[in-house]
Amino acid sequence: MSTAHNTTITVTATINAPAAKVWELWTAPAHIMKWNSASEDWHTPRAENDLRPGGKFSSRMEAKDGSFGFDFGGVYDEVKPHELITYTMGDGRKVNITFEENGNTTEVTETFDAETTHSIEMQQGGWQAILDNFKKYTESFTA
Repeated sequence: MSTAHNTTITVTATINAPAAKVWELWTAPAHIMKWNSASEDWHTPRAENDLRPGGKFSSRMEAKDGSFGFDFGGVYDEVKPHELITYTMGDGRKVNITFEENGNTTEVTETFDAETTHSIEMQQGGWQAILDNFKKYTESFTA
C-alpha cells in the first residue's frame, strides 16, 4: 500500500520505572537484544549502539526459524540523556523518541516517518508491539 512520504506515526507506552532505568534498558545493546521484537517468533541476535550525535546504531532482526531477517539502523541526530533521542534511518526517514518521567513512571513516545511499502496500520502495530515488549521487559527486569 502506498502512503504519503511525510505521514508520521506515533506509538506510546507508560513504563512503570524511572527514566534512568528506562534509558539504560532502551540504549544498552545487551538489553536491546532481549526486548527488540514484535512477536515471540522474532529476535534480535545482534545490536550495536554508539549513542551520540553522529553515532550509528544497528540491530539485526530475524525470524527465529531463520526464514527472514533484516538490519535496522541509522545515525543519531540528537541525544539528551533520559529525555530525547532523534535519529535518521538508513532510508532517510526521521524518528523522534521522548522519555517523560512522572514520578515512578516514564512515558516513552516514538514518532516516525511512515514508509511506503506497508500500511500505516501495519507499521503502527509493529512499532507498538516492540514498544509493548520493551515495557514488559523493563517492568520485569531486576538488576
